[in-house]
Amino acid sequence: MRKPADTRGKLTDLPNIGKTTAAKLEKIGIRTKEDFLKRDPYDVFHKLRKKVDPTLCRCALAGIVGAKTGEPWHVITKRTAEEYKKRHPRHKWGPC
Repeated sequence: MRKPADTRGKLTDLPNIGKTTAAKLEKIGIRTKEDFLKRDPYDVFHKLRKKVDPTLCRCALAGIVGAKTGEPWHVITKRTAEEYKKRHPRHKWGPC
C-alpha cells in the first residue's frame, strides 16, 4: 500500500477525492489532507454515513480508504466493504 507523501494541501489533492466528497468531508470537520490523514478511513466513512449522507455505498468507502492508502477505489472495493462489515456487522449495503 502506498501513502500520499505530502500531508499539506487540499482534500482534492488526495487520490479518489473530488469536489463532492471533499464538501462532505468538510461537513464533519475534515478540511485538509492533514486532517484526513490523521484519521482512520473507516471511522471517517462511518461518520459521513451517520451525519452527512446515509446513502454512501461500497464504492464511496473504497474511495475514502484509497485516499489514505493511495490505492484506486475500484481495486479495493470488495476488501474494504468486507472490513467495514466486520466493524459494523448490522450494516446492509445498498447498490453502488
